[in-house]
Amino acid sequence: MGTPRISLDNPKLLNQLSDDDFQAALLEGVSRTFALTIPQLPVQLYRAVANAYLLCRIVDTIEDEVSLSARQKLHFCSEFIEVVKTGDNSEPFAVELAPLLSAQTIAAEHALIHVLPRVIQITHSFEAEQIAALTDCVKTMAEGMPIFQAQNLHNGLAALADMDRYCYYVAGCVGEMLTKLFCHYSPEIARHRDAMLALSVSFGQGLQMTNILKDIWDDAERGVCWLPQDVFTETGFDLKSLTPETDSALFRKGLEHLVSIAHGHLRNALDYTLLIPTHETGMRNFCLWAIGMAVLTLRKIKQNLSFNDSEQVKITRNSVKATIVATKALGRSNALLKLLFNLTSQGLATPDWSYATPSSKANLDF
Repeated sequence: MGTPRISLDNPKLLNQLSDDDFQAALLEGVSRTFALTIPQLPVQLYRAVANAYLLCRIVDTIEDEVSLSARQKLHFCSEFIEVVKTGDNSEPFAVELAPLLSAQTIAAEHALIHVLPRVIQITHSFEAEQIAALTDCVKTMAEGMPIFQAQNLHNGLAALADMDRYCYYVAGCVGEMLTKLFCHYSPEIARHRDAMLALSVSFGQGLQMTNILKDIWDDAERGVCWLPQDVFTETGFDLKSLTPETDSALFRKGLEHLVSIAHGHLRNALDYTLLIPTHETGMRNFCLWAIGMAVLTLRKIKQNLSFNDSEQVKITRNSVKATIVATKALGRSNALLKLLFNLTSQGLATPDWSYATPSSKANLDF
């Protein structure tokens, strides 16, 4: 499915596109990664998953907007839950929010808020079960993220359990939503619903933890740190003293431990993917490309624990292409995919503890 090259500066022109082209153009603007992976899905799934990503991105835009107070963010998150649930009042919501976005918010997200009513219209063109899955995800995310936005995150989260909760609110619930959509699409997949729902939370956490570790210094520039203090306290390092100039073996030891935890979750992500029937190659590619890129990123971090810029651990385009080629070639063989994962993961330890086994929302002790 080709992505139309449409300027996001013109919402009216965007709204003239077909639903699929409209969502594809927005995806290309807000996330090149998902603009690459989501179109791999079967058409029936593509539309719902693309829409789901845009809904989640709207919540992200609200949470990341520097001009909004914590109270305003809570207001808009609460209102957006109702907009998604009912399909009503999307126009006044967009009209109220759009002028409050600052120049620090990227142009594609400004455009996304301007065309929000069209996004919601597409949401409510889906079947009831699909709408329910999207609504549940947005509700969880929009209620959970403000909890962390209200905290002082300059010196990190208090504990690894807090990182687990944060990852659930921003990614684990997305994994649950995707699983519900997959099961709605395929009765064959629905037979594995319980196992996949459990693994989906871990899948989401593996991807989110990889992003957190990669983006340590980008987040620090915004005065935010998502690392758990207790992991580093155990090594003897105080996160309060962390700067891009930090050269500490104690910090690197804590970072290495978090890499191993993320890797354990990505192993669960592979188990999740292998529950998808081998003939569903598009769905497998959607999952495998994300897993492959995350594993390669963790390897770069592990090889350069002293990095102080995200560009230093960013995987190359050639690595992305190699991931795509390899998974396409081996995607129908569970045995070969396991072998590929193990080869790609060389040098990455897996934590020898129960947390690396399938988790679920219930395990997070909210």
